[in-house]
Amino acid sequence: MSWIDKEFKLAIKAVLEQGTLTEIARTKYAKSRKPAFSKYLTHYSFHYDLSQGEFPITQLRPIPWKSAIKEIMWIYQDGSNSLELLKEKYGVNYWDLWEVGDTGTIGQRYGATVRKHRIIHKLLKGLEENPWNRRNIINLWQYEDFEETEGLLPCAFQVMFEVRKEGDTMYLDCALIQRSSDMLVALHINQVQYVALQMMIACHFGWEVGKFTHFINNLHIYTNQFKKAYGLLNRRFRVTEPKLYLKCPKGTNFFDIKIDDFVLEDDNPRLPNLRFDLAV
Repeated sequence: MSWIDKEFKLAIKAVLEQGTLTEIARTKYAKSRKPAFSKYLTHYSFHYDLSQGEFPITQLRPIPWKSAIKEIMWIYQDGSNSLELLKEKYGVNYWDLWEVGDTGTIGQRYGATVRKHRIIHKLLKGLEENPWNRRNIINLWQYEDFEETEGLLPCAFQVMFEVRKEGDTMYLDCALIQRSSDMLVALHINQVQYVALQMMIACHFGWEVGKFTHFINNLHIYTNQFKKAYGLLNRRFRVTEPKLYLKCPKGTNFFDIKIDDFVLEDDNPRLPNLRFDLAV
């Protein structure tokens, strides 16, 4: 029985039973265009120790883990906001819903912010010069960029890294801060992709991955998802506990890591998969 799935079910139940119903809906469902109301909890957090094999992916439904990691590569390796690049290089097209006008981009957001401010280069340089520095932070919440173009404001917007040494082993810990999470659709996608980012940075320096913490300011379930949420609560657990591995040699340059370097073992999710009318 997977404790990750237990934790996921507890979070679903908590939102459904204790959540607050939104009174004004900013978003609309992509297909129906009706207002997307939700129930939400504030200040929800998840904690994992990757060094002990605690990898955050549910077995209650399939999670497109490769697409999740490809998105991270598009943002942090390519430093891109180009939808054409995302589709042609990685085969990922769900970001089309957030295209800004007819620009073929998502605006000055995510990867464009990473490139403009040289965020990854500065992060890697800081970790190389002083791993013990308490200022190793990614911050995508840049008001200057928001004023430059339209576009979706970042959901997962800040990541903080800490290095610690136990014996002769160096561990990289990571804390992800997210303003908002559509938990049935994106929770495990975001967790998988930022663990992958943590693994890529650790590999760059030859370190091990340690703790991963995910803090969400608004964890929500949309009202049109309630039936599927209750369905997930009734799904039986799988006994497998998947693990994600990065098979490239330690010390591989961050920008040279490829999607095929990642391997997910013992992934055996429950079917059928779930489809959602996304809120945009």
